[in-house]
Amino acid sequence: MRYCFFLLFTCFIFAQQTQSVDFKTLQAALEINPIKRNVVGTVTYNFEVKTMIDTIRIDAQKMTFTDVKINNQPIKFKENKKQLLLFEGFKIGSNILTFSYEAFPTQTMYFVNWDFSKKIDTPEEVQGQIWTQGQGKYTSHWLPSFDDVNEKVEFSLDIKFHKSFEVISNGDLINKEIQGDDMVWHYRMNHPMSSYLVMIAIGHFEKQETVTNSQTPLVFYYEKEDSNKVEPTYRNSRKVFDFLENKIGVPYPWKIYRQTPVHDFLYAGMENTSSTVFSRDFVVDSIAYNDRNYLNVNAHELAHQWFGDMVTAKSGKDHWLQEGFATYYALLAEKAVFGDDYFYNKLYTISKQLVEASKTDTIPMLNEKASSLSFYQKGAMALHVLHEALGDEKFDMAIKNYLNKYAFQNVTTDDFLNEVHLVSDFDTAAFREKWLESAVFPKGDMVFLLKNDFINQYVQRVNEPLSLLKDHEAILQIMKSDAYYPIKELLIYQSVSSSFEEKEYLLNAALQTNELPVRQAVANTLTNIPESFRLPYETLLKDASYETQETALFNLWKQFPEHQKRYIEISKNWVGFQDKNLKIMYLYLAYLTTKDQKEKLKIYLQLLAFTGTNYDSNIQQQALQKLLNLNIYTEDVLRSLAYGTAHHRWQFVKFCKDNIRQLMKEQKYRNIFATIRAQLPIREKTHLQRLLDEK
Repeated sequence: MRYCFFLLFTCFIFAQQTQSVDFKTLQAALEINPIKRNVVGTVTYNFEVKTMIDTIRIDAQKMTFTDVKINNQPIKFKENKKQLLLFEGFKIGSNILTFSYEAFPTQTMYFVNWDFSKKIDTPEEVQGQIWTQGQGKYTSHWLPSFDDVNEKVEFSLDIKFHKSFEVISNGDLINKEIQGDDMVWHYRMNHPMSSYLVMIAIGHFEKQETVTNSQTPLVFYYEKEDSNKVEPTYRNSRKVFDFLENKIGVPYPWKIYRQTPVHDFLYAGMENTSSTVFSRDFVVDSIAYNDRNYLNVNAHELAHQWFGDMVTAKSGKDHWLQEGFATYYALLAEKAVFGDDYFYNKLYTISKQLVEASKTDTIPMLNEKASSLSFYQKGAMALHVLHEALGDEKFDMAIKNYLNKYAFQNVTTDDFLNEVHLVSDFDTAAFREKWLESAVFPKGDMVFLLKNDFINQYVQRVNEPLSLLKDHEAILQIMKSDAYYPIKELLIYQSVSSSFEEKEYLLNAALQTNELPVRQAVANTLTNIPESFRLPYETLLKDASYETQETALFNLWKQFPEHQKRYIEISKNWVGFQDKNLKIMYLYLAYLTTKDQKEKLKIYLQLLAFTGTNYDSNIQQQALQKLLNLNIYTEDVLRSLAYGTAHHRWQFVKFCKDNIRQLMKEQKYRNIFATIRAQLPIREKTHLQRLLDEK
């Protein structure tokens, strides 16, 4: 309750401040040091005082300030480790604030893979990256700014870093200048935005560029080792941009659009204004594209450039105005690329998820505590229903009017619904009550899905499953037809409990479709493989799907011991996704297969190497999990778990801590962890000590 009171009090204070003070522009010159993990900068804010106020607050987490001046006069100030407090020197009208500061960010700015324990001859050999994530973390950890999204500022950053690195930020890159071994990158924004959208990404990036139909430059960043993955990663990017700009009906609001993949990102992607950052997991080759392509995330973050960046929700309860809209337009973009059946299948799948979630989810969408499923998927579904009710012309007009009226401002749900009301006689009050203020999912409104022939057929097969024995010919007819693949998948999953003899003809027909998702359904459902079906099943090892290959390899290796060495030979050069799923699975199975102790040691060292901090956390976690599955609890394995406790990705931290807690139930492993603790850096040492102190 004390935290809630503080949060409400802070929001109230800032609401008062934005009424009295308007910060217009920021000009910052920054130096970032990956060794110290700090930021040193000088900042100039231009701001207007509309009505006098006792104290002006700028959010600044654990920062130190010097040379603070307002209107070129030194002033007294206070810093409380959360904010810079200004209480003198400003006047009604225009003012200029300048100061120098230093920050040691423990979140929001992340220093990834900066290992200075190894000898580095040139900076070009350093594989480290620096990137920021403002939403949910607060930019005020590295740049004195505003946690309140309602304070919008034009940000301009000059960033100094070693000249061998690429430095990326928001807005136009107007100039680069060499200063000794460093380069200063000058970025300028042309419109105001909320502070959480400010970004920096630094790394050894290369780039490809193109322009859209509206002549907006598109910049696609990548690492040199991923040069053969640029096309599949960014496939259809220009088409998506042109589609969304045309569909939304309002010109892209910024001068350039960049996309940068980074290591160990916290989320799938983040819509920083003009410069999206996304997870390197989505950097894919042409095979991985079939399993986990970037297109949906790509379109989602791009849609945010209008919905979230240009118009920003005033408060958390209106968060659906950002995530619901971005999810809605991302699916429309996918429809433009993959077709109607794909689109309706996604809508049907989402509606089933929402129906199931509504059985336990009692929080409506217009609540800052609503679930991500509500803000994203339910918000998008509400817009699809609204579109069905209004039709293309009126819906698109409402969207266009809404964006133009509130451009570069903050908005509420009422602001949007008022624009809907102005172009139609649609009952927005009833819509608000049913979709936004009720936790119940109105599945009756999903009837529009049935206008798609595929959905009609699919629902019929769900409600009236075919009999493997009685409907033999009908099933084969479906498998041989050009019916959209989920219907064929459904037939396979419905046959799971049937004997192999009953469904053998179905499985053979499924493999013969040569449709990757249908064949993958065979791999996923048939784990007890008869010898008579081994050769057909082995064809799955050649599918253009890393997920199918991994599943098929494991199932075959487990089912047929006499062929294990052959399966190991087949998979020895496999790598898979960015997380090296196939390479790590190969090593795991090879360790179990070989009887040669020298070979086992060699494989163990390869797996152990993947637990190093120079690899992304998902690679570390997979390798650690395989080593633990092999009951290998060496000091080196335990040390890798200990290093993981200080990682910035909570999922990996939880994995490491959970396994350490389990191991420490045995005194011998507790003793090893106690020994390891003394050898660790301070952050890792602190986290491990807390685990050792747990009762």
